[in-house]
Amino acid sequence: MAFVTLYRFRVELSDLDRGVYETLDFRAALHPSEAPVYFVTRVLAFVLNSQEGLEFSATGLSDPDSPCIKVDDPQGGVKLWIEIGNPNARKLHKASKASRELKVYTYKDPNFILQDLVKEKVHGAEKIGIYSFDPKFLDRIVASLEKDNSWALYCSEGSLVLSLPHDLVLESELRKHSAISS
Repeated sequence: MAFVTLYRFRVELSDLDRGVYETLDFRAALHPSEAPVYFVTRVLAFVLNSQEGLEFSATGLSDPDSPCIKVDDPQGGVKLWIEIGNPNARKLHKASKASRELKVYTYKDPNFILQDLVKEKVHGAEKIGIYSFDPKFLDRIVASLEKDNSWALYCSEGSLVLSLPHDLVLESELRKHSAISS
């Protein structure tokens, strides 16, 4: 029987673009079927979207129809729906209709998602926020991952600076991509 591995994150977030400056302290479970790079992407997406009500899906990765990360709307429904990796067009279509805002964070080639959005005529495709990380940036984070993590993340105009223990500082660009429906 495989068990989840629990990681703790304490993150000093300075997001100049959104005007968010806060200290986050949360735990995230790495599921046995989850690749470490997927996990790190999920954690970064959580941090980059920090706001009241933000939570990891209660059903974890076991429910393919639920968002990976979400903020519920007080009036019902989903205010923010976040997917990780390369979700299929069917799921993005459903998520776009069910939420006010939809974002995808990928560690893979974003062109696969962009092509699907146009080819499959996904609802509201032009409004879906698609973000990609440099794979080398993510690999270095995976290599430095510990059970108890203290990070400082600085974000400004798509640039990320992540300070990790042992004086390790990683820099990367968070690329935003857009799909134009035809």
